[in-house]
Amino acid sequence: MKLFISTLFVCLAATSLPAWAAGKLQKTAAAHSHFSAKPGLALRSGAALVLDQETGESLLAKNTDQVLPIASITKLMTAMVVLDSGLPLLESISIDTGDVDRMKGSRSKLSVGTTLMRAEMLKLALMASENRAAATLARNYPGGTLEFVAAMNQKSAELGMFNSRFVDATGLHPGNVSTAEDIAKLADAAHRYPLIREYTTTDSFRVESEGKRRRHSLAFVNSNRLLKSRQWEIGLSKTGYISEAGRCLVMQAMIGDKPRIIVLLDSWGKLSRIADANRIKRWIEADVMRLRG
Repeated sequence: MKLFISTLFVCLAATSLPAWAAGKLQKTAAAHSHFSAKPGLALRSGAALVLDQETGESLLAKNTDQVLPIASITKLMTAMVVLDSGLPLLESISIDTGDVDRMKGSRSKLSVGTTLMRAEMLKLALMASENRAAATLARNYPGGTLEFVAAMNQKSAELGMFNSRFVDATGLHPGNVSTAEDIAKLADAAHRYPLIREYTTTDSFRVESEGKRRRHSLAFVNSNRLLKSRQWEIGLSKTGYISEAGRCLVMQAMIGDKPRIIVLLDSWGKLSRIADANRIKRWIEADVMRLRG
């Protein structure tokens, strides 16, 4: 497969973390695993956390210490391990039969034999949640997939994600587990990588390939529909879904003129995580307007 692209800018960020991310989150009057919010703000997600990214102040909390499967939210950790490795992002790697999902039977537009640059695989894994791309990235890590997963867990420990465990790079395995508190740390750390910010908020991406007789195009779109809304200013985004995890969503976004981190896990309606995010946004904005008088 031949991919036509114009220019690729590759840049990494310093990964120093704020004090709140390195240790325990600051708390409001809310109990650690108790839903605390303005009366009438009912969320459909089983676990939720909203933070002021600058201070770590918890604005809203629901079951934040409950250990849950996190599905493709896992791919944020996958991306950081890839970027931390220093492996050449312009190097070509190929989809292998071992990268095909035999556990969940998930579909993919990337057929076996597809060859893309590592950066392009990373982009598809993040924005379109392409499982084969994520599996290929792990397999092409020094030492292979087992060493990649070990690096994921090492990175998790470094970030203070002590209630998290990773067993694969895709998130398809329900053994990838974490808490809303830990995912907030993951999101904050991932947001410090310019390439992750760019790739997770890219609306669409097109792969041009040449077959034996004709050229054809594969179009990919971001799995978070909120990126199409002019009402949102999103700096990082990742969705996730497997049956064991429900619908998941993590974002960094500017709300009420401040950077916020939103974590929504274990949401069971197809659109409930989106509805919860919109409820949270309106709730924060209404509170900001009230304080401004």
